[in-house]
Amino acid sequence: MLAVGIKELKAKLSEYVRAAKAGETVLVTDRGEVVAALGPPASRVREVEPSDIEAKLAELERRGELTRARLPKKGWTWNPVGLGLPAGTIDRILDDLRRDVDLE
Repeated sequence: MLAVGIKELKAKLSEYVRAAKAGETVLVTDRGEVVAALGPPASRVREVEPSDIEAKLAELERRGELTRARLPKKGWTWNPVGLGLPAGTIDRILDDLRRDVDLE
């Protein structure tokens, strides 16, 4: 792990970027206080083609995990599926909470 001041970082940025690319973490300091860290990404992000996204969305919709918008973005609304709890669960929880409050 390296520590470098802002002034030196600006002067030798390419050097520190190469170190980060090689897996080194570079701590950036300002007057002795660490203010940032420069390092390799947690995982390499690959470019995603729009067709890949469309295919994934279509698969999620087919499995019922996603409901696609039927209207243009300006008029979109949420279509919640729910929490997957049996009917009446929330009512029972609220009733229990209300009873607890009434006892005090």
